[in-house]
Amino acid sequence: LPKGYQISQLEESIIQGGQVKLTVAGQERVVRINRGQLEEDAGKSVHDHFPGETGIDLNRAGVPLIELVSEPDLHSAAEAVEYMRTMHHLVRYLNISDGNMQEGSFRCDANVSIRPKGSQELNARVELKNINSFRFVEQAINLEIQRQIELVESGQPVAQETRLFDADAQETRTMRSKENANDYRYFPDPDLLPLNLHEDWLQGILARLPELPEARRARYQKDFALDGDGASYLVQSQELADYFDAVVAAGGDGKLAANWIQGELARLLNQSNLTISASPVAAAALAEILKLVKANEISAAGGRKILQRLWEEPGQPVAALVDALGLRQVNDDGQIEGWVAEIIAANPQQVQDYKNGQTKMLGFLTGQVIKLSKGQANPKTVNELLKAKLDG
Repeated sequence: LPKGYQISQLEESIIQGGQVKLTVAGQERVVRINRGQLEEDAGKSVHDHFPGETGIDLNRAGVPLIELVSEPDLHSAAEAVEYMRTMHHLVRYLNISDGNMQEGSFRCDANVSIRPKGSQELNARVELKNINSFRFVEQAINLEIQRQIELVESGQPVAQETRLFDADAQETRTMRSKENANDYRYFPDPDLLPLNLHEDWLQGILARLPELPEARRARYQKDFALDGDGASYLVQSQELADYFDAVVAAGGDGKLAANWIQGELARLLNQSNLTISASPVAAAALAEILKLVKANEISAAGGRKILQRLWEEPGQPVAALVDALGLRQVNDDGQIEGWVAEIIAANPQQVQDYKNGQTKMLGFLTGQVIKLSKGQANPKTVNELLKAKLDG
């Protein structure tokens, strides 16, 4: 920084204590928070813009940030990534950051140290910088762990230092020796007045907080009998969770909605490289499709056809599309029995094979009835009527 020191709250940090819960490989872990402090961002050295020279980038110098410091409770690169993802969800849900790692609005400095198995004493701590994606966090930590293990096993000490992660070379390299805390030249600025947080102001903020990811995930599991992975998928962003809630509020079945959002809708979003916020299919439209599927008025395949049509031509009434595409499902036993009889008569060899023990032929014959009905026959009814006829 041009003025020669960095303003920081240090011991007067705005956040003290607390914990974050993680689930890694099905196991719950708790990461304790040491502190979260307000401080100003610093400038940075730029080594790849000017051949043979180092530039100084002061674009973010003086911009306020929150530095959150965890206790040494993370024991693997995978746990570190999950911790970061959890915090990333949190700041985005709170709408205090867009979480863009490429632009520097969400960053990670990873402190890595190892210890012999069974020992409680950690070796010297190495700080890793220049990590701007979740994937790089995992790569950098794993590389550094291996580097330190190789040093110790060869009888060399691990130096306390700051290292840069080079994603292209897949290595960490020395940036500077690690100074003691007072060599960093950061301290509270004596000209800044104390920041007093009044209780009524804090309570007002608490009252306005949105439902946070952990609480939302628990609610989805309880209210809609979703498994942990399904609930976690939905809360990965506030926009996606809001979309799911809107589908349910419009009458869509919760479990069915979760399956379709993770399956068919996710496929279309990925193909079009869109986020849920830009989905051409509104939540209310998806709810209409799901209500028809659950009521057996259309088949799941018919629902997918309507979803695809709405994706290509948004805004059309779902009911009108059902009729226009001839997708309304026939549940009348009498009509379906006619189709079943026709298919049995047309496929004597397959009928005999079924009676001789080749039960897979039931699936073939069911498919033929569905095809004859142009997809309008209820598959469950077809299967039941076919089985009754063939076993009778």
